[in-house]
Amino acid sequence: MKTLKAVCLAGVTALAAAGCGSVGGDDLPFGNVKQQGESTSSTFGSGAEQVWIDKAKENFRHGEYGLAERYFRRAIEDRHSNAEAWLGLAASYDHLKRFDEADRAYEVLQKMVGTTPQILNNLGYHYMLKGDFAAAEQALRTAQSRDPKNPSIQANLALLAEWKANAGKS
Repeated sequence: MKTLKAVCLAGVTALAAAGCGSVGGDDLPFGNVKQQGESTSSTFGSGAEQVWIDKAKENFRHGEYGLAERYFRRAIEDRHSNAEAWLGLAASYDHLKRFDEADRAYEVLQKMVGTTPQILNNLGYHYMLKGDFAAAEQALRTAQSRDPKNPSIQANLALLAEWKANAGKS
């Protein structure tokens, strides 16, 4: 079975307006999270929090999820409305198996930007990690209906099928 980091990194593609993606090819499960038509600068930018986000991404990329979580929290302290930081924080919590905190971060994020395909894809993976395959499938199918050609969503659906098959063998 693939490692958690490899699975997460494999599930990310180029950014669409409200879709799943990465910033500048970072191959991370978060990026320019925004509602359609929303200006990028209103959600995140080159403010003081960007330094923390850059540090968080670097640590996340290297599997240092505890440090990534710390830096994403610092970014949120600098700019509470930074959706990229919230999504990175949720993903970091998922990797740390701190699912209650991830749930809260996803809740805040959804209030900020809605349920974009990227957020639904990440939520699907979040539910998979928690072993809630029904919720994972619902989130991923909804994401797929909104962005049918997104390879990240397709990869997570395939992974879900694999995990469900393996769970049946136990």
